[in-house]
Amino acid sequence: MRISICAVGRLRAGPEKTLLDDYLTRFDRTGRGLGLGPARVIEVEDKKNAGMGAEAALLRKALPAGAVICTLDERGKVMSSPDFARKLAGWRDMGRQDLAFVIGGADGIDPALRAEADFSISFGAMVWPHMLVRVMLSEQLYRGATILSGGPYHRA
Repeated sequence: MRISICAVGRLRAGPEKTLLDDYLTRFDRTGRGLGLGPARVIEVEDKKNAGMGAEAALLRKALPAGAVICTLDERGKVMSSPDFARKLAGWRDMGRQDLAFVIGGADGIDPALRAEADFSISFGAMVWPHMLVRVMLSEQLYRGATILSGGPYHRA
C-alpha cells in the first residue's frame, strides 16, 4: 500500500526535513516486507494566499485516485501507536492500494475536505505546527511498521 503525505507548504532544508527524510527511509525499509510503502511527500502551495478553500482544491488534485483519505486534525481520533499500526494493517488487508494523509496549512483543513475524509486522526488536543506534524506522522508510520513486524514497542 503506497503512502502519500499531502501537505500544504514547502518544507525547507533544516532539522524537520532531516528528521522527515530519516523516518520515511526507515519506514520504507521496514514496511517493504509488510506490503507498506513506499511513502512520499506531496507538497502544495497556495501562492495566491486565497485561503483554506484554495488549499483544499490543491490538496484534492494531489490525492491519488481511489486513495483512503486520512486527515490530521485536532478533532480526529486520538490513537495509541499499536492502534495506529492496526489501522494501517486493516487498510492494507482490505486491499487498498493508496493511503493519503492530508495535512492542512496554518489555518487547518477546509471543512468540506475534512468531510470527504475516510478517517481523521489527532496527535492530541493541542494544535501542532503543520511542518512538525509531518515529522510526527512519519515517525508513527515507521513505529507502526516496526510494531507490525514484531519489533519492540514500549510505553514511556
